[in-house]
Amino acid sequence: MTSTLPANPGLHVAIIMDGNGRWATRRGLPRTAGHRAGVEAVRRVVESAPALGIGTLTLFAFSSANWQRPADEVSALMRLMEVYMRAETRRFVESGARLTVIGRRDRLRPRLAREIAGAERATAGGREIHVRIALDYSSRESIARAAARCAAARPPALDQFGQMVAQSLAEDAGTADVDLLIRTGGERRLSDFLLWESAFAELWFTDRMWPEFDAEDLRAAVLEFRPASPPAELRRPWPPLPRGRRAPTSFRAR
Repeated sequence: MTSTLPANPGLHVAIIMDGNGRWATRRGLPRTAGHRAGVEAVRRVVESAPALGIGTLTLFAFSSANWQRPADEVSALMRLMEVYMRAETRRFVESGARLTVIGRRDRLRPRLAREIAGAERATAGGREIHVRIALDYSSRESIARAAARCAAARPPALDQFGQMVAQSLAEDAGTADVDLLIRTGGERRLSDFLLWESAFAELWFTDRMWPEFDAEDLRAAVLEFRPASPPAELRRPWPPLPRGRRAPTSFRAR
């Protein structure tokens, strides 16, 4: 389907994919079933994002704090991530998408680390969309590491420090700041996700659980997006968008 939205390859959308476990529990299913259903939601969003003018999509899959979850759930999540990397790499290559993972890798299973490295190599030439998976990720940790690197040196300019923050957890230092941050599952907080990069982002919250989130929900969020009016030197152009329907369970914060 041809999109009626104006093309904007630079639009960076970040999503906190929350609600997998609650979605499963409400249906009498194990939490791992919710995570598997969440993978299908990832596919729907990745496939629909380019037509909405999204050039970079960052998905919060597993925070550094999530290691505190029950060991069996963590183990299932890591296995699911391995399967995802193997299964989706060819799909990414065929669709011209690039896949990278941000966050720590020293605590991941060696097999998962190899799957990630292989997927990144195979999709490095993708130009249609850049999908970034945040895995074992902590924004505060990345900022702290960057601060430690420059503690003994002359304080850097903000843009230079931002590059250091990105580099501290294997992020792409050339990735643009977040324009629109979406959180599913009803919570209205950032949960240590892209704190530096989201300084001027617009926030969009919805009560829908992540496994329920689909292309229409993503479209509704993008259609409501408006640049927040940061300082002129930080503002990126984005043409006015037509008014779209507001998802009935959404909350938009400026």
